[in-house]
Amino acid sequence: MPSGLVALLDDVSVIARAAAASLDDVGAGVAKAGSKAAGVVIDDAAVTPGYVTGFTPDRELPIIWKITKGSLFNKLIILLPIALLLSAFLPMAITPILMVGGLYLAFEGAEKVLEKLSGAKHGETLEDPVEDVAAFEKSRVSGAVRTDLILSAEIMAIALGQVGDKTIFIQAVALALVGIVITVAVYGTVALIVKMDDVGLHLTKKASAAAQATGRFLLKAMPVVLKVLGTVGTVAMLWVGGDIIVHGLEGLGVPQPAHVSHVVHDTVAEAAGPLGPVAGWLGKTLVSAIVGLVLGGIVATIVHIVAKARGKAH
Repeated sequence: MPSGLVALLDDVSVIARAAAASLDDVGAGVAKAGSKAAGVVIDDAAVTPGYVTGFTPDRELPIIWKITKGSLFNKLIILLPIALLLSAFLPMAITPILMVGGLYLAFEGAEKVLEKLSGAKHGETLEDPVEDVAAFEKSRVSGAVRTDLILSAEIMAIALGQVGDKTIFIQAVALALVGIVITVAVYGTVALIVKMDDVGLHLTKKASAAAQATGRFLLKAMPVVLKVLGTVGTVAMLWVGGDIIVHGLEGLGVPQPAHVSHVVHDTVAEAAGPLGPVAGWLGKTLVSAIVGLVLGGIVATIVHIVAKARGKAH
């Protein structure tokens, strides 16, 4: 009997050690994947505020909540099962799928650049009179969730790359945790950004001179912050989209764009001296953004030609 009890305790201790090791693997995978995905997270945070500005204050947080739920649905219900299935049965399909997503992001970014350069507007914007507010809000949320799907796919792919050698259980838990943590961080930040003017207005009504000064500063800063974020968001779409395509081409046996990117990085980094790492990264990012702008511009031009031809046909 004691020997049986000892054997049982040994089995329990082995299971406990295995569970602890699994938790360690999950934690390490989440931390590594989160750090690798940091660039895409910044892009996501920069892009999203543009979808919720211009609405009345009482609608801003509900819209962000709708986008947040859409983002969690993207990551946990759509992308997580697909990532696990592809990892297990069709890993070679991940790169082409990501490249299609990258091309879509590049198209979105190039579309915004074309609008700025030409002054033309493609579709309804917040500057236009909105006849059906509910329909317009639904359209903006749908647009944000679509863009989030591409960025989330990149985040989940990066995360999968860091835990791809682990068991299916560890992959699933790590991807789920990365998806939840990043979503909360991104949209929590977005909520703070879009409510900055409301906080500023509230502070201006306080008795404290310091609070009033802070409130006035926030009110004045809000338009600048949104404008900067709009520009950053456009550049981010081009950068991330181009970067996905460049790395995808390299993985598919077309290394020339990636080679140019590495040469630019090394050349700029060497010339910048102490600022080499930052300058090199900026040079490499510029190459990716140019690739995104060129390819996205081509797709945007084709889309406009087809849309114009269909309009004439009708």
